[in-house]
Parts: sequence; C-alpha cells; structure tokens
Amino acid sequence: MAKPKPYKRIVFGADPHCGHRVGLTPPLYQSAFKEKKSAKYLKIRKECWNFIGDEVEKLKPIDLLALAGDLIEGPGGRSGGTELLTTSIKEQRDISVEAIRFFEARNIIISRGTAYHVSPDGQDAEDDIAEILGAKIGDHEFFDVNGVTFDMKHHLGGTSIPHGKSTAISKEQLWNLIWADYDAQKRADVVLRAHNHYYSYNGDDTWLGINLPALQAMGSKYGARRCSNLVKFGFVHFDVFEDGSFTWMPHILRVKSQAATVTRY
Repeated sequence: MAKPKPYKRIVFGADPHCGHRVGLTPPLYQSAFKEKKSAKYLKIRKECWNFIGDEVEKLKPIDLLALAGDLIEGPGGRSGGTELLTTSIKEQRDISVEAIRFFEARNIIISRGTAYHVSPDGQDAEDDIAEILGAKIGDHEFFDVNGVTFDMKHHLGGTSIPHGKSTAISKEQLWNLIWADYDAQKRADVVLRAHNHYYSYNGDDTWLGINLPALQAMGSKYGARRCSNLVKFGFVHFDVFEDGSFTWMPHILRVKSQAATVTRY
C-alpha cells in the first residue's frame, strides 16, 4: 500500500474566460466553433492548453482546486461578441465544466467573478457550473487546509506601474486584519486575488499575498488597445503540510504564439 503523502495539494487558478477566443479551451472545443482569424487564435489556444495539460498531469492527484472567478467570458457586449468562440452562455458553461473536470480535483471551491462576464442580466452562470461540479461557491471564500487559512476573492484594484503591484494586495491584507479585529473574518495566512491578469506576490513572515495569473491568454481588443501590463498566463499550486508549513510554486507560460511581430519595409 502506498504511503499517504504528508501534505495536501491545492491548485489556484483564475480568469479562464471560457468561450473567449483565447480563453482556456480543452481539446473537445478547440476547433468546434467558426471564428475570424481562426488559425491565429487556434494556435494560441492549443499552446496554452498543452501547457496546462502537461503541468496539471505532473501535479495530480490534486486535493483542492480553488478558482478565483471569471470562469466564462459572457456575452461580450463591449466588443459586439466579435471575440467569442460562442455567444451561447450554455456552451461557454460547458467549456468551463470540461476544463475544470480535467484537473480531477477531489474538492473544488469557487469565488464568483466580475458581473459583466459571469452574471449577464443578473443570472450567475458560475453558480450553474458549481452545481454541475458539486463545488462550493461564494463571493468571498475563506478556507482552512492543515491549519493554514486562505482568503480568496476575485476582484483586486489594478495599477499601470510595474513597481506598484504590491499595494493593492497589501491593502486587502490590511482590511482582513481590520475585519478580524471585529471578529467578522478569520485572520488569513494567505490572501489571494485575481482580475488583473498578471502575477505578483508579496508579504512577510506573517502573511503571503498573491495576485493570481490568468488562465486566459492575450487576445482581447481592450487589452491590446488600452492596457500596458504584461499578461501572465498560468496558475499557482501549494503543498500544505500537516504541521501548517507550506511550499508554493507558480506555473507560468511565456506564450510564444502571441509575441508581437515587427513589420519591415
């Protein structure tokens, strides 16, 4: 009989935006929909999924999959639906369910994402996904693994300066301390947020804060035309040991198929 492992493994993911042309897309749906510039975005989707597939297989078995929101892209109203693989919320939901099932996690916990993406007309599509998967879902989730308290929520304020990424997550940790002082939250050891599609971390000997990378690659019109930040594609995993110590590691892909090109004349 195999000896039980002395830790519990958690995979943290965020912002897969399933249904978007560069959202997380499992093989079953890679070529299932017609789209403009299909070859370009299909290449990106395949490269990203192949990375996720390889990395996740190395980590199995996974005790807990924690997802920090924006599981689907939604109607895509701001771009007239032109960036979508499918405008059907049901089909986007099916893509998300298929992707999440690949992780084969024993438990799943979800914090709801941005209303624009996941709650069109007030209907929480992520709740449907959670029900199908038997997952726990909430707006702001606190959970304990081997004595380590995790605080997970989707939204985090952003910044356009590279050296300012620590400010917002530090603010979240400070608010957690204030809420804990009022006995309204448990003081967290690890604070996790998402939404910005970049990866950063900071903290000290008493806490760790992580802004989770996205499971959506570059490829939105808004990002290309308005944003300066470098999108980080990937996820983070933790191994939490029985004595409450833990290790953690980011899994980040530099997506070669979406690198900028230079036009020569």
